[in-house]
Amino acid sequence: MQQHQLAEGNLPVFVFPTELVFYADEQSSHKQVLTLYNPYEFALKFKVLCTAPNKYTVVDSTGAVKPQCCVDIVIRHRDVRPCHYGVYDKFRLQVSEQSQRKALGRKEVTATLRPSASQEPSSARTQDEERRMKEQFADSEFFEQTAFQTESRPVAGGPSLLTVLLGLVCMIALMLPTLGEQESTVPVYLHLSVNKKLVAAYVLGLLTMVILRT
Repeated sequence: MQQHQLAEGNLPVFVFPTELVFYADEQSSHKQVLTLYNPYEFALKFKVLCTAPNKYTVVDSTGAVKPQCCVDIVIRHRDVRPCHYGVYDKFRLQVSEQSQRKALGRKEVTATLRPSASQEPSSARTQDEERRMKEQFADSEFFEQTAFQTESRPVAGGPSLLTVLLGLVCMIALMLPTLGEQESTVPVYLHLSVNKKLVAAYVLGLLTMVILRT
C-alpha cells in the first residue's frame, strides 16, 4: 500500500489555515477552526499537540479521518490577558495509520494573540517578528492537549440558505470517487481529481468557520 512506501514523518499533511490569529477585543475570534483533510485512500488518526496547552481549549484533540474526508478541529483561546499579546505559540497536527503508533506526517500551525484587529499592520510580518518567532521556537516543546467534549452552542439564527447549499455541494464533491478509481458505479465524468477535492475541502472549512461564528 502507498502508506508503507513513505518514510516516517514524510507524509504531506493538509491543514487549513496554517496560521491562527486571535484578537483580544473581538470575542468571535477567540474560537477558530482548523480543517484537516485526508486525500489518501487509507484512514488516518490524528493528534493535536501544543507548545502552550494551558492557554487553549482544543475540542477533539485526537480522532480519525476517513479516506478522502476532512475533519474540523475547534480551537478556543482561553487566556487573552495583555501579557500574552504578540506571543507566538505552535500547534502540531500529527497523523498516523489507524493500526500504527509511528507518525506518518506532521504539520505545524502558528498561533498568536493580538490586542485588536484595527491595530493589525497592513504590511507583511516584519523581520524582527520573524527573528523573534524563530528564536522562540528554536527549542520548542510540544505537549498533548487535554481532551474536551464537543462544545454545545446556543441556538442562533443559523446560516443562510446559500451557505448551506454551498456546503452540501462541497460535501457531495468530497464523497464522489477520485479520478482513476476503477471499482465504482458512478459515471467517469463525475470522478474528481485530488486537487478539486482539496478545493472543496478548503471551501468547506471556510464555511464551517462562518457557521461557528454565527
